[in-house]
Amino acid sequence: MEDSFLYLTKIGIDTYQHAVVFMRKDCHVCRAEGFNAMTRVRVCTTKKSITATLITVSEDFLSHQQAGLSDVAWKMLEAEEGEVVQFSHAPAVDSMSYVRGKLYGEVLTDSSAKKIVADIKGGNYSDVQLAAFVAACADDRLSLAETISLTKAMVASGERFKWSNEIVMDKHCVGGLPGNRTTPIVTAIIAANGLTMPKTSSRAITSPAGTADTMETMTPVTLSFERMHEVVEQHGACLAWGGSVSLSPIDDIIIRIERALDLDSEGQLVASVISKKVAAGSTRVLIDIPVGPSAKVRTHVAADKLSHHLIETGAALGIQVETMITDGNQPVGRGIGPALEAHDVLAVLRNQKNAPQDLTERSLQLAARLLKMADSHETDDSHKTDDHYYQQARHTLVSNLAYEKFVEICQAQGGFYEPEEAPFSQTLFAQEAGIVSYFNNRFIAKLASLAGAPNAQLAGLKMHVRLGDKVEQGQGLLTLYAQAQGELDYALDFFNHHPEAIQIDKEIL
Repeated sequence: MEDSFLYLTKIGIDTYQHAVVFMRKDCHVCRAEGFNAMTRVRVCTTKKSITATLITVSEDFLSHQQAGLSDVAWKMLEAEEGEVVQFSHAPAVDSMSYVRGKLYGEVLTDSSAKKIVADIKGGNYSDVQLAAFVAACADDRLSLAETISLTKAMVASGERFKWSNEIVMDKHCVGGLPGNRTTPIVTAIIAANGLTMPKTSSRAITSPAGTADTMETMTPVTLSFERMHEVVEQHGACLAWGGSVSLSPIDDIIIRIERALDLDSEGQLVASVISKKVAAGSTRVLIDIPVGPSAKVRTHVAADKLSHHLIETGAALGIQVETMITDGNQPVGRGIGPALEAHDVLAVLRNQKNAPQDLTERSLQLAARLLKMADSHETDDSHKTDDHYYQQARHTLVSNLAYEKFVEICQAQGGFYEPEEAPFSQTLFAQEAGIVSYFNNRFIAKLASLAGAPNAQLAGLKMHVRLGDKVEQGQGLLTLYAQAQGELDYALDFFNHHPEAIQIDKEIL
């Protein structure tokens, strides 16, 4: 039998987080090992080893002595051009028995959750197996105890920050509300008040933009562990992508599968949020839960249940968590999509007259609550009313202290730059006069996504109306933005087939 080795070559194929290896289907390794397309294989150099999915090719861009790696696999393996690499069948993933058990009603324990997380982190799960795990945990399939077990395992799988300050603030939004980009504003206000807030954020899951996507249009967000620590210690805060610093590293892997399935799990959501906050070294966390008929959380009963699980899971992991249930009936701000949301953020921070007032007010309310939480250790704070903290937050914003801190943080992360504008746009108009009575947030988000967001940073849409607005026939409702005409046309077609995205009721005289 011929030796099961080939020589590596870089072929420049982006498979996102999915490690892929490419071989000639008639090479000696495939013949000797019995490899077929989509086989899970172990790829080993003298330095490292990974598990990857095999794609077989018949074209001549690979010789019979070469193996190609996708970009992420090349990075994971720390590969070098021409390096010798050996192959074998990937070992059986024993923890899949716990996933299958969960699908049939068994309970996750600390031990089983730890083994599942370890295998996911090690790249041992195929996308099919990951999808099975996501499905097994979907909806209400994780109890509070199981959620705590999964959270502990996720924290243990990654890095953890330790800060010089005892009190470390953080905030998060559970999502489901387009344009709700309060985090950059709130972080700037909190840091400008001398508090520590190491804000790590996710990229979009099913939305047109995550905070990391929006921030990336203004500053680098991919920071090393050491660099993030330095920025926070020197400037009080950061606004970074959590995936770049290995905080709860399996979270982004699960998010990729959830995005593909357009599926969220409450238990995994709680584990995702709390694990990243614990790993970030946060001690006091405020979580925004928007509630509305087309938001991620649709009823106050569901919001109360989620709030309870977040608070209890946080307590089990040693951090103080509070929640704020907010209005989720309509998009926040005007822009939806990374760059368009960035324009709104800057308008608020710069105190521009045209800044969206709903985004301003929501940010101030959240910042005020965080300032109050930071003060909760004092025994003589009874004289401080909620309005005191609100005015403190407002002063920080209107005095430009928040904007100055925001630019300072961006400069520390690698520079501040103005977000650009998309080359293609088209305004959509009201077909009849009336009163705006309903927004389907999911349709609005999908409309922005079809225009190209978040992958196309400049794509998305800008809202021109809000609930209760009186509109005339032919008045602009929203403007679509795209980086390619084809994506603009795609979004337009969706809107034409889903006019219920914005409901307009005839005015009753």
